Amino acid sequence: MNLKEVNARLKAAKIGVSVEQNGDRLHLRGIFPPKPGETQRKQREIALHVYANPSGFKKAEAEARKIRSQIDLNEFNWLDWDEKLRREAEIKTTRLTGQWIELFEKDYFNRRSRTPKSETTWRSNYLQPFTRLPHEKPLTAELLRQVILETEPDTRNRQKYCIAYEAFAKFAGVIDLNAAALKGDYNPKRLTPRDLPTDKEISEWRDLINSKNESWGWAFGIMTTYGLRNHELFHIDLERLKDSPVLSLIDDDNGGGKTGSRRVWAVYPEWWDKWRLWDVKLPSVTGKDNSALGNRVTKAFARYGFKKPYNLRHRWAVRTIEFGIPVELAAQQMGHSYQVHCNIYHYWISDDVHQRAFDLAMQRPDRPLPP
Repeated sequence: MNLKEVNARLKAAKIGVSVEQNGDRLHLRGIFPPKPGETQRKQREIALHVYANPSGFKKAEAEARKIRSQIDLNEFNWLDWDEKLRREAEIKTTRLTGQWIELFEKDYFNRRSRTPKSETTWRSNYLQPFTRLPHEKPLTAELLRQVILETEPDTRNRQKYCIAYEAFAKFAGVIDLNAAALKGDYNPKRLTPRDLPTDKEISEWRDLINSKNESWGWAFGIMTTYGLRNHELFHIDLERLKDSPVLSLIDDDNGGGKTGSRRVWAVYPEWWDKWRLWDVKLPSVTGKDNSALGNRVTKAFARYGFKKPYNLRHRWAVRTIEFGIPVELAAQQMGHSYQVHCNIYHYWISDDVHQRAFDLAMQRPDRPLPP
């Protein structure tokens, strides 16, 4: 038996794999399925680690036919044929979940700058779901599935865990997790509409808090007048605010606001004067990142009985509709997309809001008249 005879038989059988000799060793050549992390089939060589002698030729021909069968039956696995990949996989399977988390975090910050903003994203979107994992156990798809299924179905939390664990499994490489099938049917538009306070109630809350603590009263007034996220309170260009009721948010080197620099108009503008918002009284608090700063605001307002500061932002969104401010401008000032604005905030607009907007439009002296 020789190399020419072997390849003649393989060609006649339409195996699609040939045997080649490199020095005194044999290898197979053919177009094989993509390796892990790849998407395209390529022509490659597979080392057989057998000598070019009669027994080696026999072994090589058998292996070529075996590969053809595996490919046809969709059973081909590179771990059976690539020693390097197999060693890497063995190392991966011996790592514990906690070790994988450390490697994932290192890779995460190798691909983006470590700032307060990215730290907040890491903790909220990844580290928080990772704390539910047993760090001392090997990482498996079943382990990730079990923790996902412990979260409430059809919720934002379930969706967050699925996204985090899917990225984690992909990073680990040998973990086969289909998290998409577990995400459920979460949609923010299906959330129960919040019982937003009226502007009169908001004004009364502001006066109450201000009577007890002027700094937090100022903060409450700023957040409701400009629809800010909690942490954005600490990223305002305070000098410009003293001269103009148009607020500027700063996107600084420390992470700034969630969505970068932007300008926001006062709604109502009268509150800027009435509450003396130009007389800056920023609360003296610290936090290592935006999440920590935001928690300071939530806890401070809760001390005075106001437990949902984000409702001030929601109410600002609805108020812009009442004022007739174009949706695309309000969305830009809030620092999110037009689609988010329509999908979430407009869902919370009640019939009363629609009626007031309609009445205002009908009372305009320049409105179109019927023919």
